[in-house]
Amino acid sequence: MKKITIANEYLVNQQRRFALATVLLPSAGSVVALGLLWQVGITPVEIGLCVGMYALTITGITVGFHRLFSHSAFQTSNALKIVLAIAGSMAAQGPVIHWVSNHRRHHQYSDQTGDPHSPHLEGDGKFRWLRGLWHAQIGWLFTSEVTNSSLFAKDLLRDPVITKINQYYLVWLILGLLLPALIGAALLKTWIGFTSGFLWGGLLRVFLAHHFTWSVNSMMHLFGTSAFNTSDHSTNNIWFAIPTFGEAWHNNHHAFQSSAKFGLQWWQLDIGYWVIHLFEKVGLAWNVKIPTTAMIDARRKM
Repeated sequence: MKKITIANEYLVNQQRRFALATVLLPSAGSVVALGLLWQVGITPVEIGLCVGMYALTITGITVGFHRLFSHSAFQTSNALKIVLAIAGSMAAQGPVIHWVSNHRRHHQYSDQTGDPHSPHLEGDGKFRWLRGLWHAQIGWLFTSEVTNSSLFAKDLLRDPVITKINQYYLVWLILGLLLPALIGAALLKTWIGFTSGFLWGGLLRVFLAHHFTWSVNSMMHLFGTSAFNTSDHSTNNIWFAIPTFGEAWHNNHHAFQSSAKFGLQWWQLDIGYWVIHLFEKVGLAWNVKIPTTAMIDARRKM
């Protein structure tokens, strides 16, 4: 049986260094951005860059990294694959193949030994849930495990376009920080515009995208409701539905993993699916997978 993780000291140390930078730099930038807010104020430019870059990169994660690359929930052209892969990479959550490998491993071992970020495997005791919450939100990034991509993402390793985008991950990450800075400089025509764009559209946006995405690992396996019988502790949580672009309907997703649509009720807002539906309407997406009413009723808890 192939190992689900790779025991390589160099890779482990490299992953930990990247994880430390990934956590600390956006956190520090967010503190600076909010601190300057009281000194110089904020304009629609900073708000627009933060919201716009957030929407772009979260779409790259939920539509690209998650629904398309991890679960093949729909099909699209190579051009759109490239756009989604780069947008997801700018979210600074790791290269696309690394992200997909961890996510597929999560599904295979959900809330069992082998799950990279379950909040339910942190021993016993009164504060077990708190230790689990920390591990699922941030702590798992610093473990001594590197998911075996040759086992969990063999299809992507065979894709020359995706492997090339994967190789240039740092380029896309830096682009995601510089792009809002350059737009801010162009709009405000000052170095202050460059700095505020970098802070608000770059570091603060990355901080928000990180923690809302990671909340699916933690909060959506601890708090919420479950409409479907699954073999794990996945839940739906309405409070996170909008900022995660629909990822918070996590129990729905675990029940129907290959579905492009996570919000299965009319009131379950799912911005990620709206984007896919728009792509489908204009001919950019096809073979979009959605469970039938009979399938949904058959899985629903009695």
